[in-house]
Amino acid sequence: MALLLCLGLTAALARGCLHCHSNFSEKFSFYRHHVNLKSWWVGDIPVSGSLLTDWGQDTMKELHLAIPAEITREKLNQVANAVYLKMDQLYQGKMYFPGYFPNELRAIFREQVHLIQNAIIESRIDCQRHCGIFQYQTISCTNCTDSHVICFGYNCESSVQWETAVQGLLQYINKWHKEDTNTSLISPSFTCLEPPHLANLTLENASECLTQH
Repeated sequence: MALLLCLGLTAALARGCLHCHSNFSEKFSFYRHHVNLKSWWVGDIPVSGSLLTDWGQDTMKELHLAIPAEITREKLNQVANAVYLKMDQLYQGKMYFPGYFPNELRAIFREQVHLIQNAIIESRIDCQRHCGIFQYQTISCTNCTDSHVICFGYNCESSVQWETAVQGLLQYINKWHKEDTNTSLISPSFTCLEPPHLANLTLENASECLTQH
């Protein structure tokens, strides 16, 4: 499995991924304004309205990712279209019996969370199809700004490619930590990745070396 080194933007204000889609405001504005027409029981209306209002904030709370919540535009479009389709189908019905409508909203919400989780993780796993440092463009779910993910893939077809990939990783780390043109702050734990050790370097050893850092 690819070892992933990622850099992400962070922000105090959580938006919720789907908020970053261009049609979100229009779609959820419609859903909120028509919620009072979907249930025979008046108690369902405030519950459903709260679910829709807090959709983004609750999404960020439920993602539980160990990596930054950054999604590609392509996968965001896929998730958004799947959610809108489910929501539009729900709203096509007439009034529902008490409790049905908010329960269906919760089910769509949970499915959306899983779709976002899978989309983000799949993009990271796809990194293993590359050899060495790789970068792809994303959107930060925390503030909807353009961002990018930098990762390291192990899918090298030869020892020469592998050595080049590790050298590129070292150069990237060195550049990342450099304070000035004369000072290199490579951690001593990275000595296992230096040229004298590359010939016998294994995936497990490299992973252990980088994890210790």
